[in-house]
Amino acid sequence: MIAIAPPLRLRLDSDALIANWRWLAGQGGAAACGAAIKADGYGLGARWVMERLAAAGCRDFFVATWAEAAALMPLPQGISVSVLHGVGAADMVAARLLPARPVLNSVEQVQRWRDSGEGRPCDVMVDTGMNRLGLRVEEVMGGALDGLAIDILLSHLASADEDCGQNAAQLASFRSLRETIRARRYSLANSAGICLGADYAFDLTRPGIALYGGTPRREAQGHIRQVVYPETRVLQLREVRAGESVGYGATWTASTDTRVAVTNMGYADGYLRCHAGSGGATWRGQSLPLIGRVSMDLTAFDASSTEGLREDDWLAIEYDLPTRAAASGLSQYELLTGLGSRFGRGWT
Repeated sequence: MIAIAPPLRLRLDSDALIANWRWLAGQGGAAACGAAIKADGYGLGARWVMERLAAAGCRDFFVATWAEAAALMPLPQGISVSVLHGVGAADMVAARLLPARPVLNSVEQVQRWRDSGEGRPCDVMVDTGMNRLGLRVEEVMGGALDGLAIDILLSHLASADEDCGQNAAQLASFRSLRETIRARRYSLANSAGICLGADYAFDLTRPGIALYGGTPRREAQGHIRQVVYPETRVLQLREVRAGESVGYGATWTASTDTRVAVTNMGYADGYLRCHAGSGGATWRGQSLPLIGRVSMDLTAFDASSTEGLREDDWLAIEYDLPTRAAASGLSQYELLTGLGSRFGRGWT
């Protein structure tokens, strides 16, 4: 087998990941701090993220599907995994065999789990106002969960990244559930919910985006560190004369003779066309603005101000998540999870 180096790189900062988790854990007071590692650890590699956070003291991890849970096996000693999408009929074999708990989301899933005769603990999601996954409050209050061994009773905040009355309403509803439904632990707060204060923490918080460098609310500014640093390789350096254009649609025209670096990254790699006009890169501290349109797997940068740059050198893409989200119109979640498989992942 011929070893071929990946054409693109993601430099991933282990220290920043752990520092973010520790800061988030500290905001929850006595509550334990888990980690959402669905979507392959938000694109960073779920197993790699789990191993690093487990070493730092994290014990509770959340994935979306049973395939994601299976990819984490075998689990480190003392680690808990919850599967947020619960159990469909096709999931029952995996649910019986894997050491992970389903997060039951409907009366039908509750009945399916009961009918399996497993008797093992499960988690349950109750909808307190998002109208996404979860049993309705009236179903729960009506006895739908009677007899279940519930490890974690969860709900999910719909608008925690905003200052609005829905947060307090969901908190009040979840407090009522805690008084009524018996579970070993209770969990409401995501990354933004953690920033709302300790009242939202309950027994377990489950951050996602903030672990990976996203800033969910203003309270996290200055505390959350960048984790993901994309890098792209220069394929060609070319001289573009004044009056000539670059890229599809001739959307950028050189006002003076310009040195242009053409790199091997584009929208097929998750670096989308919306970065045109605001994106950029750096090389040894020197700035290279993005010029023209982003192509499928090629992007051009103005390298006029760089000295010493050559073909095959690597550029660091500007990828601070809050900054890029504001400039591109993409969410911080899309910026992370959209980064493609041509990026080799490497932890530092």
